[in-house]
Amino acid sequence: MRIEYINPFVEAAFDILKEVLQTDVKRGQLYLKKLGESMKGVAIVIGVTGQVNGRVVFDMTEDVAIKLASKMNGETFHSLDKMVMSTIGELANMITGRAVTRLEKENLAFHFSPPTMITGKDLTVFEQGDMEALIIPVETPLGIIEINVAFKEG
Repeated sequence: MRIEYINPFVEAAFDILKEVLQTDVKRGQLYLKKLGESMKGVAIVIGVTGQVNGRVVFDMTEDVAIKLASKMNGETFHSLDKMVMSTIGELANMITGRAVTRLEKENLAFHFSPPTMITGKDLTVFEQGDMEALIIPVETPLGIIEINVAFKEG
């Protein structure tokens, strides 16, 4: 995976999260994960085609998703309801939209699927192929969101 494909997502995530949370966020230690390893419980999956094929996943616990939606909407939620899911999906759209703008400025042409929300305990997203995902943990005051990027050129 080339860094010029990944950086726009990382930068966009940091910018958007700083804006919506009105606080600083930090990057945790990067690591690689084999595809098919378990997720945290709430995953927003965005498919990518074009100069690369693959996907971006915004992965978090249910608790973090509820806290994010509460902060973004200015009200308190207590469960992973439709409003929380809609808010988290919109957060993923905002990050992806900003990343697309940055990619286009670099003359990189990608196409993205609408976000797909997946929730569940012991959640595993299985994908065929031998790709590994680069995991970028984003530490916020509300908890950790992992940006899970897996691209393959071709």
